[in-house]
Formats: sequence, structure tokens, C-alpha cells
Amino acid sequence: MSALSELKQKLRPGRVYRRSDLARWSKAVDRHVSQLVEEGVLVKASGGLYMTPSRSRFGDMPANPAKLVAKFLNDDRFLMVNPNAYNSLGVGTTQLYNEVVVYNRKRHEHCELGGLKFDFRRKMDFPKTVTPEFLLVDLFNNVKHLAENHEDVLRRAKARAANMDAKALHKAASKYGKIGTKKIVESLLAEAA
Repeated sequence: MSALSELKQKLRPGRVYRRSDLARWSKAVDRHVSQLVEEGVLVKASGGLYMTPSRSRFGDMPANPAKLVAKFLNDDRFLMVNPNAYNSLGVGTTQLYNEVVVYNRKRHEHCELGGLKFDFRRKMDFPKTVTPEFLLVDLFNNVKHLAENHEDVLRRAKARAANMDAKALHKAASKYGKIGTKKIVESLLAEAA
């Protein structure tokens, strides 16, 4: 069996590999990767990052975005927040965004991985999961970057805050909020008290 065939047998559909992962199984990794990309067995997601597509009856399916990000960062400590999730708060955000924000401890850049756009933002502290309170704090932090009318969104977001768990909202604002966000939340909580 050829070295290229042996490498092919190691690859699993839907997985993401760094060049260094593939180098463990090949002595001529660059040549083999080039051949596998040419054959469509591997798809280049970014420099040094490759994925094996899963096949479905509708064609090739891309790798899971979380798996792509984990391999890109070489770390599993990150939080992916799609600005489209603000729509779930009922604050009048209706735009659709095609870039996912990734809070992480390593990188700060905009990049494309496997055809998906990501905005990596380096932060030392972020929750493990997205809660409604964190999402509202994140909305306050990023309202100036939204396509909607900022004043309208802020007015509705402040009204939405009144229906949230005050303790959880205060905690999210104090841990993850920018200075302006902290002031907004403190003011809202003082009014509600």
C-alpha cells in the first residue's frame, strides 16, 4: 500500500486537520496534501488548515464551524456569537450578518475559514455558553456596529432588560460589559429597584 493510500485511510469525514496533524502520518506531507487537495479528499480551509468534507446526497458538506475554529486556534476555549442571535432578544434587530464573532484568548483578526467568515476578538474573559443576559450585554457592547438604528435598538434593549433576571444581568455586565454598558445596566437596575 502506498504512503498516500495509508494517509487517506487515516482521514475521517467532517474532520479538520492542521498540517502538523497530517505530518505525523506522512514523510512527504506537502506533496501528499497537495495531491489530496487535487483529488478533493482534502479541502484547504486556510493556510495550514484542511478539512475532509462529509458526503451527503446533496453534495459535500463543510466541517462544523466550531471544529474549524478549534483547530484554527489550536484551543477549545472560545465562544462563538452570531450577531443574528440578537434577533432572539426581540429588540428590533432584523439584519442578517454573515460573520460570526469568536471571543478567544489568542487571536484578534477577521478571516475566512472554509468559506465562512469569522471575526476573532481577543478577550481574557468570556462565558462558556451564551445566555440571554450575556447576549444583551454583548448587544450593548456592540450596538454601534449594527446596521439598525442604534437609538431604537438601545431603547428596546433597555425595555427588554427589565424582563431579565436582574442578578444574572448585573453579573454579565460587570464581568463582560464595556464601561458604557456597565453604566447602562447599573442605571436600569437602579430604576427597577
